[in-house]
Amino acid sequence: MIALFGYGKTTKAIAKRFQNCQIFDDHFKEKSFDEFGNELLPPNKFNPKNSDIQIPSPSFPQNHPLVKKATNLVSEYDFFAKDMPFSIWISGTNGKTTTTQMLDLIFKERGAECGGNIGNPLANLDKNSKLWILETSSYMLYQTKTATPDIYLLLPIKPDHLSWHGSFKEYEKAKLSPLIRMQEGSVAIIPKKYEGIDTLAHTITYNDEFDLAKKMQIDIEKIKFQTPFLLDAILAVCAEKILLGSVNYRKINSFKTDVHKLEEFKDKKGRIWVNDSKGTNLDATLEAVKRYKDRDLILILGGDDKGVDLTPLFKMLEPLHVEIFAIGTNTDKLVDFCTSIDKKVTASYELKKAMEEIQNIHTQDRVVLLSPAASSLDQFSSYAKRGDVFKKLALTTK
Repeated sequence: MIALFGYGKTTKAIAKRFQNCQIFDDHFKEKSFDEFGNELLPPNKFNPKNSDIQIPSPSFPQNHPLVKKATNLVSEYDFFAKDMPFSIWISGTNGKTTTTQMLDLIFKERGAECGGNIGNPLANLDKNSKLWILETSSYMLYQTKTATPDIYLLLPIKPDHLSWHGSFKEYEKAKLSPLIRMQEGSVAIIPKKYEGIDTLAHTITYNDEFDLAKKMQIDIEKIKFQTPFLLDAILAVCAEKILLGSVNYRKINSFKTDVHKLEEFKDKKGRIWVNDSKGTNLDATLEAVKRYKDRDLILILGGDDKGVDLTPLFKMLEPLHVEIFAIGTNTDKLVDFCTSIDKKVTASYELKKAMEEIQNIHTQDRVVLLSPAASSLDQFSSYAKRGDVFKKLALTTK
């Protein structure tokens, strides 16, 4: 029997496919059943002797009593390792989703399927597909011990999810872990700082998108994207060149970037607003601010910052013409940072209140940027919901 920890998208997909599972979640207070006959149980009912294997949801707390009592804990990736066809894994801190979606565009007509952290669990993918393209988070990698990619595309690693991993070193270790297992004939494209890492894979290292394009003989002038999406596109076409021997510039340029990621729009007064709600970590916000560093900027920050030190962000903000509105559970922390660099800050605590105040001061000469450098889950169900609320309030002009 399979025991599943957490009742999220990943474990629900496994339960639906295999059935006869036991699912344990803190929200379950008494035994019940789902529509497929799987048992739904509170954690105190878990007995490791009743299951052959235990699979946690990707972000399930590693210090949870269920994890500590498990006798055969296996990640989603390891569970499906034997069924996994040729696969490309994409990881790093920022740009995973965009790179994955670009690869999906390139290879979809050739029988590829896309999944992983992008929202489609491996249980829903066809093992007979020619290629799996998997957005791969540090949570997924933490418990993975046997599964390996054939091509590993690693974006730069910057501090994120530190409260879950415990330290940047452990977070980085999870991101690098596939390299240790990769075999001869596989390919890894990784940041230059990891050159010389112990792996049997053929490694291609890069300093930035321009360096990588030059190494792979890709004409960067033919690719329309700007930073930060330019590196995502270069990585995607690198995989295309490795597998197909050529680059279809027309196809990659037809890609449309996701909403909630540096999504720029104007209201009926012609004022500029930028929805970067997907900027859930420090590095994403640094990249967003770089784009508007020469503008008169109104910046909305805040949420659950996952224990990351935000000092680098405020060092960047110090010389800029920027006014800050702080929201979320780390509002007071943000106010302290702003005070330390003598930046004007308003402690709004909630996005709705911040937007009401911003509506009164925004002009056609300014840019309002929502790039929180924090998770949305302290006040919203997702970054997408936070972005939707931002757009609705931005377009509700007086």
